[in-house]
Amino acid sequence: MPLVESKLDPGNAIHRVVIAAGEPWLGTVKAGQSFRILDLEGNQAVDTLFYRSGTLEERYSAQDTIRAQGNIYLTAGTPLLSNEGNTMLTIVADTCGRHDTLGGACSAESNTVRYAHEKRHMHSCRDSFLIALARWGSTFGRDFSKRDLSSNVNFFMNVPVTPAGKLTFADGISGPGRYVEMRAEMDVTILISNCPQLNNPCNGYNPTPVEVMVWD
Repeated sequence: MPLVESKLDPGNAIHRVVIAAGEPWLGTVKAGQSFRILDLEGNQAVDTLFYRSGTLEERYSAQDTIRAQGNIYLTAGTPLLSNEGNTMLTIVADTCGRHDTLGGACSAESNTVRYAHEKRHMHSCRDSFLIALARWGSTFGRDFSKRDLSSNVNFFMNVPVTPAGKLTFADGISGPGRYVEMRAEMDVTILISNCPQLNNPCNGYNPTPVEVMVWD
């Protein structure tokens, strides 16, 4: 897929934060603002959930997004649709090439099923999501539960689909300094797990930090 670079200067960003390997982040981007996820060291996976700000009922929908664009991978030009058919964000720049929207988030259960029973205790993206909601969920004015977690985007993650229709986890296609940038089409609350996975090559078996930036 063609790569599209951004014209935005990181020095002009109104918000910048580095998310450590394995850590979560929760923030809000206003309609019209731009939001970038930067892969600092390369080969990192960034599991991301999107909600319409002020409600948890409208959220990113993998099914609607895939159906609308007729492609299972996300890249520059892709509108990220909600479960109500509204465009939440549009990917406006992408120097990685494609991003997964099928593989889902790792969890204690999937670590056990995919790898080994003794992997159950290992930290996972589902844990990170729930930790973030416990820390900062009060900003929504309501309590969160596991039911509030839905389909996520795996930015930078390489999940090839086999001819038989199965998903595989392969070495990442990102590199140091590559990024994906989105324009918010509505006020959006963004929940990130900077993936801690050590059992498959999505992070090169070595999770690393990423940076998020916001521009007016």
